Amino acid sequence: MKTNIMLLLLLGCCMTSNLYAQNQDNALSTKEKSSGWALLFNGKDLAGWTTAKGETPDTDWKVEEGILSLKPDNKQHLDLITVEEFSDFDLQVDFKLTEGANSGIKYFFTSYDVGGWLGPEYQIIDNNKHPDAKLGLNGNRQLGTLYDILPLTKKVEIKVGEWNRARIVAKGTSVKHYVNGKEVLSYDRNSPAFDQARKSSKFKDTQPAFGTIQKGHILLQDHGDLVFFKNIKIKTL
Repeated sequence: MKTNIMLLLLLGCCMTSNLYAQNQDNALSTKEKSSGWALLFNGKDLAGWTTAKGETPDTDWKVEEGILSLKPDNKQHLDLITVEEFSDFDLQVDFKLTEGANSGIKYFFTSYDVGGWLGPEYQIIDNNKHPDAKLGLNGNRQLGTLYDILPLTKKVEIKVGEWNRARIVAKGTSVKHYVNGKEVLSYDRNSPAFDQARKSSKFKDTQPAFGTIQKGHILLQDHGDLVFFKNIKIKTL
């Protein structure tokens, strides 16, 4: 009887440990690894990240207790980009806004022939406290939107100061934005609707046409505001 009890206790401990490992920040579960997910942020340093300006990313960014954020005294405004480029992908990023903060996640980020370094942006912003959220057309600068191009198709509310999850799924010309597991925007980069919205945006004069690039870096924006990131992972589709 005692032997059976001990075995049950050991089994319980193993199951608890395994569950904890799967829920650890900046770590992949066994299931995620087997299905092709990869970490973009290891929770320890800025390995795998650089800047478009070619400067050292830790000039402005820091990693502390498994969380990535800007340094309080940052002055360079160095956006953080992945060394690797991606085309079709499923990207997940946990973020936490401070009051009045503005940031973003850009994808297919690359150097355009006309327009410089650009990429479609999943907007991360305090809708209530940052003035930029009130600008644009039909709310296309609010949280979860395709910045300055497309507004949300489904409204969503988050709490500033709490962790939230951004998700971007890009496959071919189809792109979907999610906030905390809820699909809030779906668009086709080859559609007339997207083309019309692009021509009404600040990106109307880029060459090639903005958003038509098939491959690029993932970017975390340095907008000078304090935003926290963790659990940055991607799956190639």
